[in-house]
Amino acid sequence: MNIAIIGAGLAGLTAAYELRDAGARVDVYEATDRIGGKLYTVAFEAGPTDMGAEAFMARRVDAVEFFKELGLGDSLVEPSGLGSLVYVDGRTEPLPHAGIMGIPSSSAPVAHLVSEATAAKIDAEGDAPGFEWEIGSDVNVGKLVRERYGDEVVDNIVTSLLGGVYSCAADDLGVRATIPQLAEEFDRLAERGPVHLSEAVRNLENARKELPTGQGAVFNAFRDGYQELYEELAERSGADIYVDAFISGIERVGDGAAGTFRLKGGEDVEYDAVLLAVPAPTAALLLKQVAPGAAAALTPVKLANSAVVGMRFATDEGLPQNSGVLVAAGEQDVRAKAFTFSSRKWPHLAERGGALVRASFGRFGDDVALRASEDDLVDWALDDLKAITGFDGREAGLEEIYVQRWFGGIPRYDEHHLDTVARVVEQLPEGVAVTGAWVGGVGVPAVIAHARAAAERLR
Repeated sequence: MNIAIIGAGLAGLTAAYELRDAGARVDVYEATDRIGGKLYTVAFEAGPTDMGAEAFMARRVDAVEFFKELGLGDSLVEPSGLGSLVYVDGRTEPLPHAGIMGIPSSSAPVAHLVSEATAAKIDAEGDAPGFEWEIGSDVNVGKLVRERYGDEVVDNIVTSLLGGVYSCAADDLGVRATIPQLAEEFDRLAERGPVHLSEAVRNLENARKELPTGQGAVFNAFRDGYQELYEELAERSGADIYVDAFISGIERVGDGAAGTFRLKGGEDVEYDAVLLAVPAPTAALLLKQVAPGAAAALTPVKLANSAVVGMRFATDEGLPQNSGVLVAAGEQDVRAKAFTFSSRKWPHLAERGGALVRASFGRFGDDVALRASEDDLVDWALDDLKAITGFDGREAGLEEIYVQRWFGGIPRYDEHHLDTVARVVEQLPEGVAVTGAWVGGVGVPAVIAHARAAAERLR
């Protein structure tokens, strides 16, 4: 059996690894000059440094067990536990720990970030008429929270938190698509009638309190960056991996629904199955001939562009004792959307000395990652870092810089996204499958889980 995988990011490499014992020949095609996709570890002089994702949800036991299976258990490290900040109205404030993705159950944890009028509206939400919720449905996060709590909660808190994961504002995202546990609680409450946001969040908070303690840190990282993972997957998969291999289409060999597939731009091989582990727009182009209905159904999936500026400084004197700072939506005096104080957040990076800081730019709908020059991005990062924290990176001694642009890095998970994915999958022909961040979720554990399942179905 011959299987082709298009895309050598985390999803494609995971699927290739999963197929290693299937007795199949596996070819992996990657259009760029490197493997890893949106995971990217660069070689700073002080040590390997991630310029894509830097951490994963360690409470996903399936992911941790998978890393141990790969022999990478000893590479996992925990964060320092320092809290984060949020920059609102020209000042930094502690980021609330309570609530669900920044959505509170009462005003108490967010009172320092909103007006008295907004705080009163939050606390009165439980006494106001509830909202109708269709079980199994999805709605826009921003619209719902604005209606129940007001604009400040969305702009100052929720967009800041969700934006760090999805590079989108809350107004571009769906509740079930991005906060599924909240949607599931709405489903439960809707069985008895209208729903209240504060009650749903409070129920989830109470359930969280009942979880057993001693589970370790919520997030983990790899000591030498995600290169440990994607290089190990590539090596252990046993697949033939072709980089700089642009596949322009998939064509069916033979008549009817049965038969094999050949890749335009690939090796002269007929494949029994093809797995697309590529962004949604690329998948749409590749599916045009063999699955035109699926290709058309992919049209609504849009991508967010972003950029990361990694900076290493000679000293960390004056850098806040926090893991990072998020920037509220609508702040006019800064361009960055977030800073990660990596050497504060991760003890293994602090051991290198100096300071390591990552600045993030770009949300869905803006073109900063496309139009800004590298010099502009670096200057904005240094200027915004000083304006927000008082830390003068130029004076501290900027020793290394790396600018990474992510063109279409993250799919927009709006309130229609899950239905869109379901329609695409329904229209795929036998022998063709899809996986990746737009299919099964943007987090590393979610991508791995879906890729493994997709590979299993192709065996």
